[in-house]
Amino acid sequence: MRFHKAELAFFLFMMVLLMTGGVLIAGYSILNGGLGASDMDALSRGHRVEQLMFAGGSLISAGLLLGLLFIFPLIRNEVKEQGKLREMTQTLSARSDSLEHAALTDSLTGMQNRRYFDDALKEYLDEFGRIGKPVGLMVLDLDHFKSVNDTHGHDVGDEVLRRVAQCLKDFTRYHDVAARVGGEEFAVVAPNMDLEILQKFAERIRKAISELVIESGNVRLKVTSSFGLALWDGRETSEAFYKRADKMLYKAKTTGRNRVCA
Repeated sequence: MRFHKAELAFFLFMMVLLMTGGVLIAGYSILNGGLGASDMDALSRGHRVEQLMFAGGSLISAGLLLGLLFIFPLIRNEVKEQGKLREMTQTLSARSDSLEHAALTDSLTGMQNRRYFDDALKEYLDEFGRIGKPVGLMVLDLDHFKSVNDTHGHDVGDEVLRRVAQCLKDFTRYHDVAARVGGEEFAVVAPNMDLEILQKFAERIRKAISELVIESGNVRLKVTSSFGLALWDGRETSEAFYKRADKMLYKAKTTGRNRVCA
């Protein structure tokens, strides 16, 4: 069985303490045995006590040296290693959080991504279904976005997406879930809204997007968007709910674009 350095240091230190204790006990016994003894015996015992005191002092010195030169450095190294491990753990934890955040965030717009949106939609349906409150869903798509990329390049297209994303962030409430769910497709979960309020909400966002002026280099352009809306019926799955809103988006696209269909 192999012992760690700290364990060996502990055993050595305990041995020194035990030996010192033995020396003290021996000295105490000699002193007590000196009562009523002859002068020669007293001198002899005194000499033995001096030897024991010297031995005890040597053991105490050895214990101090052991502590200063061996045990204390071990403790210092252990503290340093623990500090490094703590820093490493914190770094790994922060990196894990960063990776998790990156896995749920769209890198271009800073919005939540499709993975986050799907999970959030399921949770909202569960929670609001439990309390009997409505959940609205809007799915929107930028009109003729492919022509923006083809005509002006992807850098301009990326700027369009960022500006639209910022518009959605500005207009949605703190408890709404807004996400980029596809190339130029976005979605918003708007809880506690009936269909009439949801339509007015979507119209405000549609109008705000149409009024955006996107400038990138010498390019200056405007974009429009089409919206499909649905109100949860309290029974359908999140997938069926999303498909229903997506059908309304398709209707908005096929009936002229730049409009809201519910």
